[in-house]
Amino acid sequence: MEVSMMEIQVQRMYRFETDRPLKAFVDIVVNDVLLIKGVRVMDGKKGLFVSMPREQAKDKKWYDTIRCLTQEIRDQITEVVLSAYKEE
Repeated sequence: MEVSMMEIQVQRMYRFETDRPLKAFVDIVVNDVLLIKGVRVMDGKKGLFVSMPREQAKDKKWYDTIRCLTQEIRDQITEVVLSAYKEE
């Protein structure tokens, strides 16, 4: 199955100016039909990375609510979000 590139746009970004690892919350739009809220820009040991939305369950564990099924789509989302973060 061939996967074509999706059109991904940053709709809104809320930046945090702190020393904590969380640097921003981002909402993205995919192909003008899907809004994903709560994508996070994090600062880790290897630099900035993108973390998908997740929720804490009753068992106190965190579970992803959005999961990329291919590495290509994950890479594309990461590229778009980090580019927007660095431009602002």
